[in-house]
This record gives sequence, structure tokens and C-alpha cells, in this order.
Amino acid sequence: MSNDGLEQEQGADEDIRAKLNRETGKISWHELEKHFASGNVVFVSPELDLIEVAYQVSQDNKTAVEAWVKAQQLGAATDEQAAQWCASNIELWAVVVAPLVLVQPVKQ
Repeated sequence: MSNDGLEQEQGADEDIRAKLNRETGKISWHELEKHFASGNVVFVSPELDLIEVAYQVSQDNKTAVEAWVKAQQLGAATDEQAAQWCASNIELWAVVVAPLVLVQPVKQ
């Protein structure tokens, strides 16, 4: 690959990350419940960078995703999490990587 091709690829990657960053926002749990009921809410550990996780999911990077799942840093939101979030109507960071909604607790 030429340097121009590599630069274009890196530029495209940065464009995707910037788009995901712009589309990330805070949302209350009650607004996410319908997505949880559909099985589309994915919990992202606070240890991870939400935008980077969203990027890797969008790029179908199975190696990275499987490593995070294995480390229990990424996975479907559980009924227990949903019950806790519902009780406190927690606010979460969220970004859509269709059909999934990746969520991460807002750091206090």
C-alpha cells in the first residue's frame, strides 16, 4: 500500500471515530429500556474508551471484541444491571452501532 493509501485509510478511520464521538451522548436509563427489552443494549466497562469500543464493533474487529468479552469488560446488559439502573434512573453515555446501543456509566 502506498503512503497515500495508508494516509487515506487512517483519515477514514479518524472520520469514523469523529462521527461516533459526535453521536455519543448522555441518556437516562428509562429512555433505553425499550432497547434493553429488544436485547440490544451492550455494557461497556468504565475501564474502556467507549468511542474506541464502538469503533472496533463497527469495524467488526472480532479479536478485540472477543478479548473484551472474555475479560468481562463488554457484554449484553444484564437483568441485574437493568434493575439497578431503573431504580436510580441512572444517566449513561450511549452510542449506537446499529442495531446495538453501547452504554457506559457516566463517571462521577
